[in-house]
Amino acid sequence: MFRRHHRPTTTTTRETKPTLMTRLKGPNARTKTVKTKTTTTRQDPVTTTRHAPHTHRTTKRRWGASSRPQHHHKRKVTMGDKVSGAMMKLKGSLTRRPGLKAAGTRRMHGTDGRGSHHHVY
Repeated sequence: MFRRHHRPTTTTTRETKPTLMTRLKGPNARTKTVKTKTTTTRQDPVTTTRHAPHTHRTTKRRWGASSRPQHHHKRKVTMGDKVSGAMMKLKGSLTRRPGLKAAGTRRMHGTDGRGSHHHVY
C-alpha cells in the first residue's frame, strides 16, 4: 500500500486588511520576473557541437541605486477619493485643463496633500 503524503497547510496572518489594488494586482505583484534566453556554444575537441539554449530567469529591477525618485507622503485613499479623482481627471481631459486632470490623478493616488495640515494649539 502506498501512503499519500499530505502537505501541512500554511496560513498567513496580517495586521491590516489588503487594499483593493493589492487584491486586484494578485499575489505575485511585488516582483516581476522576466525570462531571458541565452545560447551558448561549446566546442568539443573531437567534433564541434552546438548545445541547446539555456533559459535563465532574472528579476526585473525597478530603479537603480542613484536614480530613485523622492518619497512623497501618501495618505490612505478611500473609494470616494478614487471615484471623485477619476471624475476630476475626466473633467480635466474634456475641458482641456491639464491642471485639473493632474489634481484628479493626485487625489486618486493620495498625494494631493489633504490631511497634512494638522495644527495643535
